Amino acid sequence: MSVRAAVLPAVGSPLEITRIELPDPGPGQVRVRLAAAGVCHSDLSLSNGTLRVPVPAVLGHEGAGTVVAVGEGVTGLAPGDRVVLNWAPSCGDCPACARGEVWLCADALSGAAAVHARTEDGTELHPGLNVAAFAEETVVPASCALPLPDGVPLTDAALLGCAVLTGYGAVHHAARVRPGESVAVFGAGGVGLATLQAARIAGASRIVAVDVSPHKEELARAAGATDYVLASDRTPREIRGLTGGQGVDVAVECVGRAVSIRAAWESTRRGGRTTVVGIGGKDEQVTFNALEIFHWGRTLSGCVYGNANPAQDIPVLAEHVRAGRLDLSALVTERIALDGIPAAFENMLAGKGGRALVVF
Repeated sequence: MSVRAAVLPAVGSPLEITRIELPDPGPGQVRVRLAAAGVCHSDLSLSNGTLRVPVPAVLGHEGAGTVVAVGEGVTGLAPGDRVVLNWAPSCGDCPACARGEVWLCADALSGAAAVHARTEDGTELHPGLNVAAFAEETVVPASCALPLPDGVPLTDAALLGCAVLTGYGAVHHAARVRPGESVAVFGAGGVGLATLQAARIAGASRIVAVDVSPHKEELARAAGATDYVLASDRTPREIRGLTGGQGVDVAVECVGRAVSIRAAWESTRRGGRTTVVGIGGKDEQVTFNALEIFHWGRTLSGCVYGNANPAQDIPVLAEHVRAGRLDLSALVTERIALDGIPAAFENMLAGKGGRALVVF
């Protein structure tokens, strides 16, 4: 079957909006008709080579849609089911999975090397991060399709597959924000806005949003920020000024730059916690001296996919949506077609907007 898709022909090349040939679902696979797909910064990182995947590839890893066909042996899913795509399915057998740390599964991205589809001239294509959501339809392992609970709009549900799960998990699983604590969120893009909402849901007393763009203040405050700080070399000092000279209890960095990681760390109080969500390049070096590590007693930790278990956390997020505590539509600043993805990448590079959502 032929469908339209956004294909990355080679690292550093522009995306090509073209038709591809999808196979029927094989054993253990399902075919999903996409309702929407979010444009995540990780897709940009894949296209420019910051993150490596086999190419040519169909990008897109944050999506939701409806099952239209299932392969042999698939149980628990049937045509007509609404699903959220899970780009990092856990194998259940590796040491990380055995420890219950499914977000660190050693085999989570093994499917990215498989042949997913072909161009009309027969060129083999890979699924960028397992699910190839930048297409009208996709074929994925059944483990990559999680049932979407009732009461959540299908298009907006795409955000649950990455931005919201990552931001919510960073707050509730990685940083473990407690009611009454103060939180600073560095970066007010899609993940940052989701993190702000998660901090509000966690009961944070003061929520400081930090970004380079003055135009994101309204978005950040709507998501839950009580204060907004324009990023500069004075950011840690300004945050300490907002918190009685102490610094925040928790800082969550959603940018992936050495300068913002360092600023987030310096913005936390003595004994505070900094969680790094942003994916940076290998050349982004963050330095500390031994004395300051001892003196400040702060904790610096990484966070992969929100340290979340998608199968367990998506029903929790759905309940927050139904109860009105989590507003998915507030994260979306632009609804676009497939051919709008390159412009969405440019907006990311320019620091504009929250989440662009491809609506099919």
